[in-house]
Amino acid sequence: MNVHQFFFSHLLHTALSNFLGQESDYAHIQDIPLPENDWLSSLMDGQEMSFDEQVVLLLALTPHVSPQTLDPLFLQNKKLDRPYTEFGGWRGTSHQGFLPTGETAAFLLAHDNTDRRQDIIKLFERDHWFHKKNILHLEGQGRGEPFLSGRLIVSDEFLAKVLHDNKYCPDYSSDFPAKRVTTTLERGDLVLPYNLQEDLNDISLWLQNEQKIRSLWQLDKIIKQGYRCLFYGPPGTGKTLTASLLGKQHGMEVYRIDLSQVVSKYIGETEKNLANIFDRAEHQNWILFFDEADALFGKRTDTNTSNDRHANQEVAYLLQRVEDFPGMVILATNLKENIDEAFFRRFQSVLYFPMPDERLRYQLWKQMIPAEWLSDDELLHVAAEYKLSGGSMVNVIQNCAIRLYSMSPPLLTKEILEQAIAKEESKDGKMINK
Repeated sequence: MNVHQFFFSHLLHTALSNFLGQESDYAHIQDIPLPENDWLSSLMDGQEMSFDEQVVLLLALTPHVSPQTLDPLFLQNKKLDRPYTEFGGWRGTSHQGFLPTGETAAFLLAHDNTDRRQDIIKLFERDHWFHKKNILHLEGQGRGEPFLSGRLIVSDEFLAKVLHDNKYCPDYSSDFPAKRVTTTLERGDLVLPYNLQEDLNDISLWLQNEQKIRSLWQLDKIIKQGYRCLFYGPPGTGKTLTASLLGKQHGMEVYRIDLSQVVSKYIGETEKNLANIFDRAEHQNWILFFDEADALFGKRTDTNTSNDRHANQEVAYLLQRVEDFPGMVILATNLKENIDEAFFRRFQSVLYFPMPDERLRYQLWKQMIPAEWLSDDELLHVAAEYKLSGGSMVNVIQNCAIRLYSMSPPLLTKEILEQAIAKEESKDGKMINK
């Protein structure tokens, strides 16, 4: 990066010297040789870049890596006692340095050449790879103001790559109401019915080989990118864990969307919140997980009121964003009937997560109960008789652990186990059932 910083600093000094009629080593900045270091190319994954593109990219990055380099652009026009319009620029909320705009890029590359300005504008249009790859863009132009007056913004995703040399993992915020979901378990720890395991194997096969499958028989002409599926079934049956394990298995981050922060009573706000999530995720290898999805993906109603029309517009917007999303979207709900039917043809898979039967419950207990708690397998058979979900079993084990912590040796008894099960089932006012 230091080589490129030196190059850009030299380029800026040359542009200012030529503009002010001062002595300079080069008559045009295009005469300055580009650095031979391939740092930028490595960030671009081999994307070929023109001279203009490299300059704009370095200009956009400079406030983040060497903000003082742009300080000369604070130069005042002494004739008018104000900053030079040609330099563009804006000031941030707390940053006191010079923040570039499209005009700054035009000053460096085009100066007063009108034809060249048109070339600069093209760098920020939606069909340019800067936009398509979510590298940088212009934003904040006021209504009726010149296009190049917009702020030159580097995406958070690309900045993470430059500054931290890692994948982009945004924190939860009002602009991005989603939390990363992880697990310490492995796919082999997932206890599900055989047919459900087979369905998950098919999904894994697609995630691993999507591009090959789509191109092998030219299916990309008819099959859209991405994968969309619905998980439904009672609480605690493994829907969230399965989403987490799919992500872990395929190196994909899983983000659970906080629907309480997405859904808004104000017209247009829900769509805006969703757009923030989908826009950020569009260029990432992520799984978007909508838990309790019926709050947002519920059935549409007859348009008897303006509120009904607004709710239906939200669902229609969701349909479009889900269908167009190139990654994986998982919707989870307790009741399949609560999901709008229009979504079903857009799902590649609809998976039912049932309450585990006695055989699966035995397997779950055997995996979760520490071996040192048991003198034999008899308690596992006793525990398996109780109709509990996997999530409820975890709570039972935690209650048993609290009781056994001060005991030596920590041997689990039928009494302690059944008391913990009774405590878990009393949450819903249910009787112990077998």
